Amino acid sequence: MRTISLLRQLSEVVLAIGIAPLFVGWIAQCRAWLQNRTAPPLLQPYRVLRKLFHKDAALATDASPLFRSTPYVLFGTMVLAAAIIPSIATDLPFARAADAIALIGLFATARVFLSLAAMDIGTAFGSMGARREMMIGFLAEPALLMVLFNAFLLFGSTALPSLVDGYATHHSVVDPSVIFAAIAFLMVLLAENARIPIDNPATHLELTMIHEAMLLEYSARHLALVEWASSLKLFNYACIGFALFLPWGIAIHGADGGAAMLIAVAALAGKLVLAGIGLALIESLSAKLRLFRAPEYLAIAFLLAVLGLLAHLLLGTSAHA
Repeated sequence: MRTISLLRQLSEVVLAIGIAPLFVGWIAQCRAWLQNRTAPPLLQPYRVLRKLFHKDAALATDASPLFRSTPYVLFGTMVLAAAIIPSIATDLPFARAADAIALIGLFATARVFLSLAAMDIGTAFGSMGARREMMIGFLAEPALLMVLFNAFLLFGSTALPSLVDGYATHHSVVDPSVIFAAIAFLMVLLAENARIPIDNPATHLELTMIHEAMLLEYSARHLALVEWASSLKLFNYACIGFALFLPWGIAIHGADGGAAMLIAVAALAGKLVLAGIGLALIESLSAKLRLFRAPEYLAIAFLLAVLGLLAHLLLGTSAHA
């Protein structure tokens, strides 16, 4: 059983690393189709990564060891987060070693390192993007915490595997507060991953860019690792959403055999296809907000999460009464 768990853990991490750029490429394709444009190749993110890995890195004269090591820290934290999130199975050694609070800490660590590296060179764009990134993170993390607390109140645990196992053993669990939490989580996902309406990853407009402003000084393998980590972050957030709101298909604890894993992989692929279409549709129908409207956007996400929490507490109190 220990060997099986380790193999599942390894397969989940390898799958996340390999499929994350494909997920970004699928979103780009869907977005192009919805906007009546010629879609880029589905494998374009892999081609970009391969091209960057074959180039020679150019570093600024004043670049410190922090600037050089940040891409590796970003990629490592996102890989560790992928190992914690139960995307295809819950019987994982890493997934049960840390809860969702620690997961948020990993995302915060990556954000802090990227912001410090952006300010390390001393360019205007890097410092501007770092300040904006920290502002978005400062407002998004409370909303994400409220979403997680709302979901964990159903089963009394902050561990994502326990939540998925709880859904499997309580098929009749239906709570209206989950709708509020799901909308708030979607808003946080868009903000944390620099997607429209908060940021547009496809442009480099000086006055509006956030995430891209912090990457202008990176090149070659460093830029490849940062871009790969960004796609892994989006994949991880999507898998968190699946675990919280669409856990069906994930191989639960005690499900042995390759059939459960094959079903879990097929279910994950289907969810990612639908999620990519949904994200592309949202980005095609939405306009980018002005930067000073971002706090209002994230405040709405926080209020929706609080409403979900209150609705759960009130409905739970009414049920017990």
